[in-house]
Amino acid sequence: MTGAERRADPPGPPVEIVRTCLRDGGGGSPTAVVDEAEFAGCSARRQGRAYAAFDPGPVELRTPGATERDLVLPALGIPRGAAAPGIRVASVGRPRLLVPVRTRSALRAVSPDFGRLRDACDRLRLLGCYVYSVPTSEGRAAVRMSAPSIGVDEDIANANSTACLAAHLAGRGPGGLAVDMGGSLGSPSTITATVRQGPAGPLVRLGGTAEVTDGIRLPAPRGGPAAPGALRSRRRPGAAARRAAAPSPRRACCGPE
Repeated sequence: MTGAERRADPPGPPVEIVRTCLRDGGGGSPTAVVDEAEFAGCSARRQGRAYAAFDPGPVELRTPGATERDLVLPALGIPRGAAAPGIRVASVGRPRLLVPVRTRSALRAVSPDFGRLRDACDRLRLLGCYVYSVPTSEGRAAVRMSAPSIGVDEDIANANSTACLAAHLAGRGPGGLAVDMGGSLGSPSTITATVRQGPAGPLVRLGGTAEVTDGIRLPAPRGGPAAPGALRSRRRPGAAARRAAAPSPRRACCGPE
């Protein structure tokens, strides 16, 4: 398995919530259990699409130290003059570096030295780096996520890091965020987030849409019945086209108006 095919974070809550939605044939408020932790979510299925959203939990943010900046930033290969202010260390478990660049074209020009970046992340115990274009006034951004320490040169979609970015930008934008990832790898995805202030800090809700294409029922495992509604792509497993609705701060759950 190549770095491009692996994931920086395990499939996690959004995938489990969509699986529950597909299995049950509808929507609701399923709870995903990942690594013995529960995540509250909601799901809906309409016209061949499965919508899902979930609460990733509290996000911790801090300013990076000089050593973190000096070791990581040169390894990212950001073009001269392309970096933007606002670098942060963020975590919903394992910390990662959020690094803004000024434009989408600057993001495309980022050329990491993965060996050097892996050494820096290993030393600092970082998951990786989430490099993003400064969001538009509508809350749209592009992202490239690298986590070479765990064999992921570039991730196709990373919900937890998007939650970190939404918490970081809370109060400075439209209240909603949509990030585009994976296009350079041929697996485009969009993750949406809404954020509002809570008593103890920003409350983030992540969501997205999966378009179910050409599903087949998997055979029953030996010794047990088939899981109802089990679906798999006939073209490439796990490669169903991804679509995402624009973020809407008015909605706490998922699905179209």
